[in-house]
Amino acid sequence: MDAVAVRIEGRGTPESAWERCAWLDALPLVEADTVLLGARRLIVVSPHPDDEVLGCGGLMQAAAAQGCGVQVVSVTDGEACYPDHPRWTPARLRDARRRELAAAMQALGMDATHVTSLGLPDGAVARHEADLVAHLRTCVSPGDVVLAPWIHDAHPDHEAVGRAALAAAALCGARSLQYPVWAWHWLDARSSTGPWTTAQRIALCPDAQARKRQAMAVFATQTGEGEALGCEPILPEHVLARFRRSFEVLIG
Repeated sequence: MDAVAVRIEGRGTPESAWERCAWLDALPLVEADTVLLGARRLIVVSPHPDDEVLGCGGLMQAAAAQGCGVQVVSVTDGEACYPDHPRWTPARLRDARRRELAAAMQALGMDATHVTSLGLPDGAVARHEADLVAHLRTCVSPGDVVLAPWIHDAHPDHEAVGRAALAAAALCGARSLQYPVWAWHWLDARSSTGPWTTAQRIALCPDAQARKRQAMAVFATQTGEGEALGCEPILPEHVLARFRRSFEVLIG
């Protein structure tokens, strides 16, 4: 088993440890308007349906509310999350996860017209990284803010998407930010310093938190909520707890 897989095994760092984390608490706390200042559009590049909601569902709401365009580029359909499961075939998962993403967008105050699904193979984005950069270059413009996963998130698809988004944003003259997802699983909350020198916490109001939780809940194939999966969900309660905070973290 490779080092990446090992880093996201087990239950990981509990949210209770993050609630006591000194370096996380020391990150500057800013309003969403600060991040979106001067932005023409928010482009959220997501490796799998649900990553966009987990990482920046609150900021997406704020952008839409203030008339800033929001576009989600859903890179894969997350069809490989339950390999070899007789019930959850790749074809069934592709359909289910696209529907879940559309429902999640509605919970955030948008709809499926805000989503572009690329259908790249789940688990193999790195092999198509150049194609992803080429696609992003066709839709990113100066004045956009491009959000994608942290390039060291310890999931190969997340890291490939993060690299491609950074490259495309630089080539197009757009601003880029990164959001951690699996990093909360394996980073050390007890460390004296954090891994990011240019990160900030984006404050979420109670309404934004509630809408984000509703959006997270519609991903039944990942949470098992209201769905008899027949296997351990990808996003059990102890993982979801990390994304129910009153803030989101973005790395500049």
